[in-house]
Amino acid sequence: MAVVDPIKANLILSALKDMEYGSVIITVHDGIITQIDKTEKTRFGINKSVSKEQK
Repeated sequence: MAVVDPIKANLILSALKDMEYGSVIITVHDGIITQIDKTEKTRFGINKSVSKEQK
């Protein structure tokens, strides 16, 4: 098992903090974290009465 650098671990935790919807992808090469990607989504609620009026 590889040892995770505390700086990289903190970056991963920061990417997850306050995320409501989305994903964090951690890329590892030869047991070393080489990249951290964060994709965050914003979702909007649908008001059914408004959506019916717009149709």
